[in-house]
Amino acid sequence: MVKIRLKKFGSKKRPYYRIVVQDSRVARDSTTIEEIGTYQPIEAEDKQISINLERANYWLGVGAQPSETVKKLLTKKSSAQ
Repeated sequence: MVKIRLKKFGSKKRPYYRIVVQDSRVARDSTTIEEIGTYQPIEAEDKQISINLERANYWLGVGAQPSETVKKLLTKKSSAQ
């Protein structure tokens, strides 16, 4: 099964995440199929989320399941545009 989830980067107390399409059976920081965006929780509100909505909609259309956090981020980003 393919999932859209967060992949953690950054240092201690300064995290940032890449929003990736990945096989659900592999580890969080393992290889990815595609990177479709970033999430930086420490940045200002308008700079936190950067997602390629076209690619996200494509992957959702072919059956990829978003994690709960990614689902919230997609909702937040799509309502802002």
